[in-house]
Amino acid sequence: MRRNDAGGDAVIKLGCDESLPNNWRWVEANDVMDVRDGTHDSPKAVNEGIPLVTSKNLVGGKIDFSTCNLISMEDHEAISKRSSVDDGDILYAMIGTIGNPVIVEKSREFSIKNVALFKFTKGTAVYNRYIYHFLNSNLAIRQFQSNSRGGTQKFVSLGNIRSLQIPLPPLEEQKRIAAILDKADSVRRKRQQAIDLADDFLRSVFLDMFGDPVTNPKSLPQVKLTELSDVISGYVFKSAEYIEDGEDSVRLCRGANTLTGYFDWKDTAYWNKEKLAGIQNYKIKAGDVILAMDRPWISSGLKVCVFPENERDTYLVQRVARIRPKNPKYTDFLYASILSKAFEKHCCPTETTVPHISPVELKNFNVLVPDEKLVDKYHDAVVKVRKSKLAMQKSLIEASNAFNSLSQKAFAGEL
Repeated sequence: MRRNDAGGDAVIKLGCDESLPNNWRWVEANDVMDVRDGTHDSPKAVNEGIPLVTSKNLVGGKIDFSTCNLISMEDHEAISKRSSVDDGDILYAMIGTIGNPVIVEKSREFSIKNVALFKFTKGTAVYNRYIYHFLNSNLAIRQFQSNSRGGTQKFVSLGNIRSLQIPLPPLEEQKRIAAILDKADSVRRKRQQAIDLADDFLRSVFLDMFGDPVTNPKSLPQVKLTELSDVISGYVFKSAEYIEDGEDSVRLCRGANTLTGYFDWKDTAYWNKEKLAGIQNYKIKAGDVILAMDRPWISSGLKVCVFPENERDTYLVQRVARIRPKNPKYTDFLYASILSKAFEKHCCPTETTVPHISPVELKNFNVLVPDEKLVDKYHDAVVKVRKSKLAMQKSLIEASNAFNSLSQKAFAGEL
């Protein structure tokens, strides 16, 4: 929304130039940029060669080459005839997880598959950092969501990407807006980096005490997860029966609320207390390990956290799992075990499958069984870090909310 000359509210309408500020105009992406996509073929993987970047490799604004398949130079050159990638281009995931744009800083040769490619020619009146932030905005995401197709594995077509409606101001205004959003985004990323460092420290403590669960170098015994915990997936709460928050409501924990290491209750659903008969087993308690099990939440990494104390009554929704340790001292140990590479290897999908963790896979996951005194020692280390982490997570949520507010204003011409 923005104020019009008469003092009322003017709604930003797709394709309507009159709803935009002066000197702004609506454009389709392919009218102001060269929009292509990568190969749709599946080149043969080789042991040594050129990385083939797919949607899963676009993570956190960067390309993760560590999980790329390698293809031959011959296949790379064939793909590059149509879809060569240059510095400053933007990549955008088209299948599975839609989005996660990346501005290319090219340090090596690579090819792309099932990834959209935005190319910027010299002299163009479009600034790549403005487009990058727009692709992350709710205005762009809503357009792609309305046009996405596929039953189990969502995708957006190249035609839909090319016809993306963009509110475009003059070039200098694009640069001004991008600079503001860059600064706000930098604050948000620094908050996340601080949390990542704390997590890295705890991960190193875990490995030092217990060893890598994949290789089990300390030869610790192993048991099914269900021997150390009670594991259930959530109740089928019907979204049509959600109610507004109030004295007669309880909170529902969905995949959207479950992030890596903490909960975000910005988008929360509520249920009537009078309809809880027979489903008390789905109430979450302090110390429960909560795991998102289905797309889109796990596409960019496992979403798992420990439910904190002094929280309001909260119930578990379908496609979210609750792991309740039989011995409360094992909470932090089991949480770290779920975040380990061993769990990712056991439960997480390949590129060709829908991101999903099945209840059967979860219950059959083998966990190490260390000496209880060592578990206590690990718990003590976690407690020392947790307080500062909670403060960091609160700060991250605040920074993310501030960034999202700025982004909404920016593409409505209100900055």
